[in-house]
Amino acid sequence: MFTKFKNAVSTMVTSSWDQVAIGREADSFDPSVSQNSSGSSGKSGLDRKSKFPYSRPEFLQLGSEDEVQVAGDHQIRPIIVPRDITKLPWNSGYAEAVNAGKSAKNEDQATIYVGHLHRDNGRIVRQIDEWAGTPKDELQENMFIQSLPYYYLSVFDGHAGSGAAVVASRQLHHILHNELGRRENNPWKQSECEKPAKLVDVIDHLLPPLIKDSDLRQELHGVTSKNSKRDGGMAFWLCHEKEVDRDKLVIGALESAFWDMDQMIAEERMKYRINGGCTALVALFILGKLYISNAGDSRGIIVRSSGKAVPMSHDFTPETERNRVQKLAMANPELLGGEYTHLDFHRRPFRSDIGQRILYRDAHMTGYAYKTVTPDDLKFPVVYGEGKRSRVLATIGVTRGFGDHDLKAQNSRLHVKPFLTPEPQVLIFDVAGEAVDENDVLVLGTDGLWDVTPNEKAAEIVTKNLVHFPIDDQSRFRYRYTSAAQDLVMHSRGKAETKSWRRSDGSAATIDDITAFVIPMSVYKSEYLQWQRDDEALREFFTAWKDDVVKRVTAKRSSGEQGQRLPGKTAEPKESFSARRMAETSNSHQCSTSVETLTNGVSHEEEANGIQGFDEGENRETSNLP
Repeated sequence: MFTKFKNAVSTMVTSSWDQVAIGREADSFDPSVSQNSSGSSGKSGLDRKSKFPYSRPEFLQLGSEDEVQVAGDHQIRPIIVPRDITKLPWNSGYAEAVNAGKSAKNEDQATIYVGHLHRDNGRIVRQIDEWAGTPKDELQENMFIQSLPYYYLSVFDGHAGSGAAVVASRQLHHILHNELGRRENNPWKQSECEKPAKLVDVIDHLLPPLIKDSDLRQELHGVTSKNSKRDGGMAFWLCHEKEVDRDKLVIGALESAFWDMDQMIAEERMKYRINGGCTALVALFILGKLYISNAGDSRGIIVRSSGKAVPMSHDFTPETERNRVQKLAMANPELLGGEYTHLDFHRRPFRSDIGQRILYRDAHMTGYAYKTVTPDDLKFPVVYGEGKRSRVLATIGVTRGFGDHDLKAQNSRLHVKPFLTPEPQVLIFDVAGEAVDENDVLVLGTDGLWDVTPNEKAAEIVTKNLVHFPIDDQSRFRYRYTSAAQDLVMHSRGKAETKSWRRSDGSAATIDDITAFVIPMSVYKSEYLQWQRDDEALREFFTAWKDDVVKRVTAKRSSGEQGQRLPGKTAEPKESFSARRMAETSNSHQCSTSVETLTNGVSHEEEANGIQGFDEGENRETSNLP
């Protein structure tokens, strides 16, 4: 299969050289850019440079412009898969195909990001690299790190240009993880716009510190900290006693990241060429759970080993969001400019219907009732059409996503953006709490996949494909998810027949861009359960160490000894990843010293200098408090 694909690409590069040159020149003009306002820079959309150059997803490893051009051949529509599947977590599958001429370029984008939330010596590490998610600066030998891994996979479906999709694919995961522009020499510091961290903001709750200074000092001196009522997994507001669990914190991080991404595009379009808009679908694996965040009509489903399809998102289109858009139009009639009506009729009323009674729906209605038609009812409805043909202001077929800040209704000066929102819907699947095996997978896809492939059919395709790659055949097993993704794209793309694309049953195939991920969940579950065991062992070790410190300091106070170290033994951690790392990077004294820096002052050296030294330090400002 992969040999045939490589041969096909090689042939295309040779035979399509003239087409590649022509295509490159044609792609330099995008009429949708003319919608952009001139902005503060005084330059028109055509004069500004793009913030990021157009490219295909990095993990595809299309190393040259020629390969990108071949992948975008609208006549052949080759199905592109990664050259090296190890670039994807857990040998996940990915495949894509360009549209059949609907737009000059493939406007879909995808991103994979493996991140870590770090603590070093009780502090938060904010500097990470792009792929490994490791601290940017070299760590000290005696520095111990807490780390919470997470996996981020996303697809973006662009429209009216690829600009918004490209920007979102490059920056949304950074907004989600950390502050943009905060650090020096940051390759992502591309603008003056800084957005607050999301996951790092709530690290105290997602990854509680091993030992808090306040806890240790309270045991040693009876000092009560104002933060002593805060639990790692809960945030408390004392005035109302509201409890916020980890799920709500992760959901909040995703929601605020989506809003900040859209606001960043709004601000930076004044400086850069960021044309069009895009939908966004994000899968976040963290703390043993899967969070699916969706804004638009891309879709995620879980295919269980039984073949059942479990929806993990809902499509947001003018039809599904008719009620929200109608209510917004009714509450803000100035947004309609006197050209549209918020009412929805079962058919378009004509002038001859004035004075007659026909069925209609108001913003507060899900059913129909009769209304006498007036001249105002002849205006075009704010939401018109059904299914994939429904439109807001007769212009756009999606209601959630990023961008479209300069989009105006057809033949009008009315802005469409007030009716659109980046607000995502977030659904959760408890991976660690469910029985999953190698045949339980998550499927992510843009609407080009789902236009002609219902959820149940996608589950059938994936299930049948995985059967051909048994786990006992390791040479083939690693390609099973790539093959499944390829089959999904093949089913929606179909084959070219007499200037149209048809599926095997003769029905019309999609002419849109197609993107598909097939992601196994069982490997993540195994990784998380191991991380959980290591984390528990590490916490037991630090708890034992804290108890040992308290015991020795208390004994020293009781005996009144000064200037002499009491014999004692630091508790040994259980055999785990954390313990092994301690053993590899430091001797027992170094480990103990490194651990003690977490408490900012309760160390062997202070014990050796007498309890007075520690007591004097009691009133020092504690800089390591999380």
